[in-house]
This record gives sequence, C-alpha cells and structure tokens, in this order.
Amino acid sequence: MAALPATQREVRLVARPDGLPQLKHLEVVETPLASPGEDEVLVRNLFFQVFATLRLLISGVTQDTGLPVLNPGDTLVGAAIGEVVHAPEGSTLQPGDLVSHGLGWREFAVVSTSECARLDDEALPDPITHLQRGWTAYAALTRGVELRPGDTVFVSAGGSGIGAMAGLIAKRLGAGRVIASTSSQRKADRLVNELGYDAAVIRGAAPLTEQLAKAAPDGIDVFFDNVGGEQLQAAVEAARPGARFVLIGALSGQLSEHGTGTTAPVQLDSMPLIRKRIVMCGFSSDDFDDQAEWTERFGAWLRAGETVFPHARIKGIDHAPQALLEVIEGRHIGAVIVEL
Repeated sequence: MAALPATQREVRLVARPDGLPQLKHLEVVETPLASPGEDEVLVRNLFFQVFATLRLLISGVTQDTGLPVLNPGDTLVGAAIGEVVHAPEGSTLQPGDLVSHGLGWREFAVVSTSECARLDDEALPDPITHLQRGWTAYAALTRGVELRPGDTVFVSAGGSGIGAMAGLIAKRLGAGRVIASTSSQRKADRLVNELGYDAAVIRGAAPLTEQLAKAAPDGIDVFFDNVGGEQLQAAVEAARPGARFVLIGALSGQLSEHGTGTTAPVQLDSMPLIRKRIVMCGFSSDDFDDQAEWTERFGAWLRAGETVFPHARIKGIDHAPQALLEVIEGRHIGAVIVEL
C-alpha cells in the first residue's frame, strides 16, 4: 500500500443532460485513493469499456431495466479489467491477480470480493478480450433464433460492439450471407473488408428497403436487431417466410437526441408478420447461465486465428468522456476500450 499513489482520477457526472450527454456534463476529477475495508480488494484498473447504455444511467430513468441510476456527482460505472494490489487476509484473491468487475471509469477501484471475478489466463489469450460482448450475440444467435447453416442474416448496427461480434459469430456458425447496417460508406467498407460482412447498407444513403433488397435479393432468414425503428421496418419487408427476428437492443430510441432514451416507438404493418409467419422475440442473454460454452469457443477461435475481437483502444482516462460521445455518435467499429 505504501508504494501506491495518494490520489487517483475518475470520471464523474457533473449535471444530468437534457437529451444526449455532452462534454460539459462530465468531468475528470482527482480524488484521494480510498483504502479497502473488510472483504474488499483494491484494484488498479487496466481497461474499462465505454458503452452506449450509459446514456440510460445518466438520464436517471432506468426503471424495469435493472440498471442503476447515476446522479450528479456520481462516478460512472462499467465493465473493467484490473490487477489486484491489495486483498484481505484469507481471501481467494491475491495481489497480482487479474480480475473483472463493474467499477470502471476510475484508475483504482475498491470492490467487494464477491463482485470480482478472477480471470482465467487459459480461457482467452488476451485480458482485454474479456471485455467483448460476444456472449450476448452468441446466445441470441444460438438460443434466440437458432441460426441454421446457409441462413441470410441481417445485423442492424453491424459495427457496434455487439453487432460486430454478431457478424463474426454468424459467419463462424455457418451463415450463408451476412449483411450489416451502418452509418457511413467508410464504416461500410471496413465492415466488408475487415470483418467479412458480405454487404452493408447505409442509413440515409437511400431507402433502406431498396438497399436491403439489393443486398439480399432472396430475402433474409434472420434479423439480429440492435436498433429498431426504420431498420426493423425494412427487415420485415425483406423477410423470407418463416424468418426469425431476435431483438436485443433499441438504439433508435436509446440514442435519440430527444427524451431519456427509454422508449423506441416503431410502426409495423402486422399483415406481413402474419403472412410470412415471422417469429419475433425480445432477448436477453441474462436468461442463460452457460456463458462458459461461449468463452471456450471464442478462445479456441482466437487462438486458431479464425476470428478477432473488433475494438478501438482509447489511451488515458482524460479521453474517456470524449470516447463516450464518440460511442454515441457511432464513430468506431467494435467495442471501445479505455486503456489506463
């Protein structure tokens, strides 16, 4: 403990925004380094994830989501990877252990031993890969819609942290054609050239129904939906008979410039839903407890060079507030990770 710094930095919410957060709503502050209490460990954070769902926490309206509310003055939270520097006597954790926990957005975290998970060095080849959201995508494609070999899959927000993993996983599971939606030609080119999507449609470039009809002339079998809104409407139009839709997010509402991000209205014509026998389900991987299956498969794919972890690294906590704005703007492909 004597060799540790007297202070550490963290990112706090300054004021609750009216709409999407801006830099003025966040600040990096220096605080005294806290000492862990009984059954607590002190962790030096190495990486933490920046995720769009923070918009809901910041808005203060998280009922029925199971998410905490962040009030002005609170430190932001999120998945983190760190190194234990102090652990209580008798704990199963020891200094030097790498752990995952939920108190990112700070250089050091005091965490209950029950809320720290020691990382298995053999499960995944690089600690940062523990911050991927692949389990959500894998569970949705294997439990939610039960992807079949040869399926044509449409992934909305295909460059997001979950969407990028969904595209890669769909390919590994035998999808015949995988299509992404994204926000720019630059990102579309990267999704095709770097992540192996067969095609990408671009929001605002032309009507999505027209773009999707060209990208999937025979229709789609599976829709992996991160967005809702007009992309859900376009997917209904493009669906083949018996298509399966799995809805895991609603970014069209969550990242809306207006309101709190907790609603995502969309108008659907029920006739094609009935006529095509489309199966549509809301999905959460929290309903399943067999994540070890995904970790084993992902680790094997990584070690064999058969897949990658799409992500952008942002160095330094001073750049974390800007990184959140960039995630909300959809500027990056894959997960966005702050490296400390």
